[in-house]
Amino acid sequence: MSDEANPFESLQEQIDDAAAYLDVDDDIIHRLKYPERVLETNLSVDLDDGSIERFKAFRSEFNGDRGPYKGGIRYHPGVSRDEVKALSGWMVYKCAVVDIPYGGGKGGIVVDPAEYSAAELERLTRSFAEELRPFIGEDNDIPAPDVNTGQREMNWIKDTYETLENTTEPGVVTGKSIDAGGSAGRVEATGRSTMLTAREAFDYLDKDIEGASVAVQGYGNAGWIATKLIDELGANIVAVSDSSGAVHDPDGLDPVAVKEFKRETGSVSGYEGVEELSNEELLTMDVDLLVPAALENAIDGDLAADVQADVIVEAANGPLTPDADDVLTEKDVHVFPDILANAGGVTVSYFEWVQNRQRFYWSEERVNEELEVIITDAFDNLTDAYEAFDVPNFRTAAYVVAIQRVVDAFTDNGNWP
Repeated sequence: MSDEANPFESLQEQIDDAAAYLDVDDDIIHRLKYPERVLETNLSVDLDDGSIERFKAFRSEFNGDRGPYKGGIRYHPGVSRDEVKALSGWMVYKCAVVDIPYGGGKGGIVVDPAEYSAAELERLTRSFAEELRPFIGEDNDIPAPDVNTGQREMNWIKDTYETLENTTEPGVVTGKSIDAGGSAGRVEATGRSTMLTAREAFDYLDKDIEGASVAVQGYGNAGWIATKLIDELGANIVAVSDSSGAVHDPDGLDPVAVKEFKRETGSVSGYEGVEELSNEELLTMDVDLLVPAALENAIDGDLAADVQADVIVEAANGPLTPDADDVLTEKDVHVFPDILANAGGVTVSYFEWVQNRQRFYWSEERVNEELEVIITDAFDNLTDAYEAFDVPNFRTAAYVVAIQRVVDAFTDNGNWP
């Protein structure tokens, strides 16, 4: 795993790679490589022992040409300004590639949530919500869950905002619990779009996903749901991992049983009757499908040289560095990018936002049907661009589609100084 690749520079390189295939002025492309604004704040929070601790936090609003800023908030010790800027940029192009009317944003707090009590995390979350209050709103900037956050944190942000604004505005955040105005199908959405992308990719490449060997790096919500749904397609899940390491069984793992073991013990390591591997060994296994579902920069150029998978579908944001992309393109490994594969989360967040505004809620069946239409249509648009523009890989094709849509919105709106 590379700790050196700067995710913001990776984003900018990806934009440049795709822009080379478009007839767009350089000054407009330059504009699309930088966030419109970044909030950096220090949160002073009372801990349970009576002390006060300072936490650094960020919110990046990258581009709003196509609609309100949209993106999650993560709690992780590795959160940085450049990471949040990159993630907010990826959100712009993710929303554009699936053609939903949002821009891109992202936030994060530098914290390891495992080291704090629920009461401390609530105070931290509400403190951040208070700082975000002037910027967020259902027509402005709409946070959502990300790494180490979920329904609980979104409910706290919603309640803090509504209390301070003396209003009812469930659409101020998405990813809430059902009773707080959340959408059916939201928890499974990112994993479901990963599965749909994998299914469409194998069909496009004239491969059979039934019986295909699959390795999944990362067994959090997105990774485990994707694993379960891909297993239901008839694939053979031979390895999964989390931060503790990987487990491997060439005869196939039961994704639900592994998840239950992780829930009970805190990790997949120690699962009985399997071979234990490192994350790096999992990423270089000879499998038909590899799903990186952890954090960015999981595969750099050096590691990519050892990757043996035929197809990669990115459930995580930015799991491959640009150098890795170059190596894998040379090796004819087909990489289906994050801005399509994990777009189910933001797509169902959009559905949640629509439902909140209408005060009319959909069944899970309708949510899943609408999601499948959007992801499969976006996949078709991506492969059409791949063939029409003669680009070297599917990531570049996705950015060609997405950048053109953002550029069209900007030029249609005009630049008002």
